[in-house]
Amino acid sequence: MALLLRAATWGLSPWRRYCSRGTQGAVSPDFVAALRAVVGPSHVSTAHAVREQHGKDESLHRCQPPDAVVWPQNVDQVSRLTALCYSHGVPIIPFGTGTGLEGGVCAVQGGVCINLTHMDQVLALNPEDFSVVVEPGVTRKALNTHLRDTGLWFPVDPGADASLCGMVATGASGTNAVRYGTMRENVLNLEVVLPSGQLLHTAGPGRHFRKSAAGYNLTGLFVGSEGTLGLITAATLRLHPAPEVTVAATCAFPSVQAAVDSTVQILQAAVPVARIEFLDDVTMDACNRHSKLSCMVAPTLFLEFHGSEQALAEQLQRAEEVTQHNGGSHFAWAKEAEERSRLWTARHNAWYAILALRPGSKGYATDVCVPISRLPEILVQTKEDLKTSGLTGAIAGHVGDGNFHCILLVDPEDPEELHRVEAFAQQLGRRALALQGTCTGEHGIGLGKRQLLQEEVGAVGVETMRQLKATLDPRGLMNPGKVL
Repeated sequence: MALLLRAATWGLSPWRRYCSRGTQGAVSPDFVAALRAVVGPSHVSTAHAVREQHGKDESLHRCQPPDAVVWPQNVDQVSRLTALCYSHGVPIIPFGTGTGLEGGVCAVQGGVCINLTHMDQVLALNPEDFSVVVEPGVTRKALNTHLRDTGLWFPVDPGADASLCGMVATGASGTNAVRYGTMRENVLNLEVVLPSGQLLHTAGPGRHFRKSAAGYNLTGLFVGSEGTLGLITAATLRLHPAPEVTVAATCAFPSVQAAVDSTVQILQAAVPVARIEFLDDVTMDACNRHSKLSCMVAPTLFLEFHGSEQALAEQLQRAEEVTQHNGGSHFAWAKEAEERSRLWTARHNAWYAILALRPGSKGYATDVCVPISRLPEILVQTKEDLKTSGLTGAIAGHVGDGNFHCILLVDPEDPEELHRVEAFAQQLGRRALALQGTCTGEHGIGLGKRQLLQEEVGAVGVETMRQLKATLDPRGLMNPGKVL
């Protein structure tokens, strides 16, 4: 259990020390040769640049490279690699597209990074059953391109073109979750390579039923497990009918309170909104500049409605009535695909737009989620906290399910500012917990929120997780240092 319990630092060190040299040399040449025997010489690398690339994600956690990177081509190779590493006591770190935000790919104890992007096939499509089976290298956009002529789509959209199995591993969600649910609600079955190399089908081989009361929910156990229990090598996902008509709308508000009150009231009125996104004034200013929009610089809601022509007319009318009641103005809607795409591209590019507000800075994103009724309170207070902290930052979020993000800009060479970023993120997490919320709605725990996880689920909850981890991974080699 020593490896399992070993602590890792929060990791927001000054940028000049951002990428550490790692522990190259911890695996022997003979072991590297054994890796090459499994996947072929061209699919193993110990090059410094390659290892550094795989030792960091989009977060500010310092780069901690693995000792070697391997690219398996099929599940049999993943099984053999995992068994080889485990039998030699070598840590195993899964890697998808590297778009995580909590240091989930950092090799805190060295080891072997298993890059799953070469396994990129859609294995089975069952349109009559609204399901599809994908390998870990298939991304969200690639799947929807594959589905383009079927009348179906996969709606979970975290913004980045993340790998679908990576989205499973982090319990991702995104802009469409208010209507279609998160990854937890859209995963039917998983193929997982356990630390021993054994292959587990969490709902049984080939099964893709919509519901079951058979035994423990093993599928749910691995959703959000962040690579700490096994490697996901295939996912069976729930598909949805593509909407007949889609309309987007924007509306500006005199205050954060008014915008969020409108969100709550639209949901309480049972308007089946597909997306409802909040962008504060800082974010809107940044998006106007970056994406050449001409929106009012004010707290704003981006909304999207899916359905028939008749249903959408009623939904838009009800939503507009609610927003006007709360002082909303400039209510504008876009039906044409080009204009809708322009709006949502601006929303998804908000990260880059905000970074451009302070050239030379780096971005740190943190997220929390609270019950809808507490959303106005925490958003208003967080806006005040940002002003008090002296940090440059913006707020945007999937407020339809109580989830929002703070994007903070930081000088990577300023330890004092890095400390204030850390303090702000911890304060925000604890504020969400005090309002019966969670410290992360979709980014995951990774390295940065392990203490907050303990505060959220309590001692018995954490101990239960430790026991599950110890049962599946008794040597603590699966993505060590993450979650627990």
